Amino acid sequence: MKVVFLVTGSGGTFYCTNCYRDMLFFRAVKQLGSADAEAVPLYLPPEDIYVRSGFGTDVYFGAVSLFFREKIHAMENMPAFLEKILDSPPLLRIAAKSAGSTRSSGLEEMTLSMIDSSSGKHMRETERLARHLKETGADIIHLSNALIIGLAKPLKELAGVKVVCSLQNEDDWINEMAEPYQSQAWELIGKESANVDAFISPGTYFRDFITGKTGISSDKIFVVQPGIEPVIPSGRFRHPERTAIGFLSRVSYNNGFDKLVDAFILIRKEKEFDRVCLRVSGGYTGDDKAFIKKQIKKIHESGLREFARFFDGFHDQDKAEFLGSIDILSVPVRKPDGYGLYVVEANSAGVPVVQPATGAFPEILAATGGGILYEPDNVEELAENLKTLLRDNQRARLLGETGMKNVREKLTVGNMAENLMKVYNSI
Repeated sequence: MKVVFLVTGSGGTFYCTNCYRDMLFFRAVKQLGSADAEAVPLYLPPEDIYVRSGFGTDVYFGAVSLFFREKIHAMENMPAFLEKILDSPPLLRIAAKSAGSTRSSGLEEMTLSMIDSSSGKHMRETERLARHLKETGADIIHLSNALIIGLAKPLKELAGVKVVCSLQNEDDWINEMAEPYQSQAWELIGKESANVDAFISPGTYFRDFITGKTGISSDKIFVVQPGIEPVIPSGRFRHPERTAIGFLSRVSYNNGFDKLVDAFILIRKEKEFDRVCLRVSGGYTGDDKAFIKKQIKKIHESGLREFARFFDGFHDQDKAEFLGSIDILSVPVRKPDGYGLYVVEANSAGVPVVQPATGAFPEILAATGGGILYEPDNVEELAENLKTLLRDNQRARLLGETGMKNVREKLTVGNMAENLMKVYNSI
């Protein structure tokens, strides 16, 4: 059996849980050995970390030509040589760094054309991809998300493949679209689901959410919890006399970074916590810069400049060093998260978490036992729960150890690979 993953990227400027999940799926199938796997990038070139893992570098549906075809009617049937120029590696790298590549505003029609198999706007590129799938002997294609579900029908017809589609946080993109595009997107996903043989959700929360939004039968959605490669933390950045609260995700408004900053400032007003620090990792986009600048200003005006640190990297050793520098992690998101791999990664490193009781977090912490939940959008309660663990080192340590044990026993790459293969074999 050969499985080809069609993966979409973030441009590499921030910690992208969907991208990381795709890499984990790809590695899991490769490591299991009972199937072959290939990862084909769509829109943007993969980051170096993914290339080192074995992702291909030939990009299909290049973001630049795709954009021009959607925005300029005369370029819908652009010559192949022009398309090749527009989607050359230098231009795609520039596009990857653009703030506009990470938000749906202005890209609504392009989004719908990739969801709708009948749009016909990208047939030449679809045929090129189908030829590649046939040449490499693909049996199954695994779509990164439902935002490219429009590829399912033509690729089944042209390449004779079965189709699996991952589901995770599509609402992050769709909910920022203007109406009527937003409603149309959900309706089209439900319609196009007939061309997909099986869907995969990271948990029951998002399975039920998607069912409610699209009408896809829950019987067609298989829950496969992501299994991670345990993070072995490096403790060399940990200060012996300081306790650090950490944030690991895209540093943005939607992920509630400002709420953690406000909780940190509240905590530091009490003398017993005068050595507590804030550590931040996860990157950002151009859209986030003004927001981050405002948060840094608040920290500085509170006299806490020396107690806050931003980490540049968020992959591999950089992530291990970050997790080794913190004692508690919290990402107080504003919207329910479809999973949140950062919680599992923190637990795998023995770091307890404090998360809002929303989205998939209750489900994750029920599995790992590595943290506590609080009422969403309540900075005071967030601060109180953080203080509880800051005061009670024994409880914090027990939560961290429990989380680490459960993640390393239950949420493994091996278990995930076996569950993925059950889905593939079933179709």
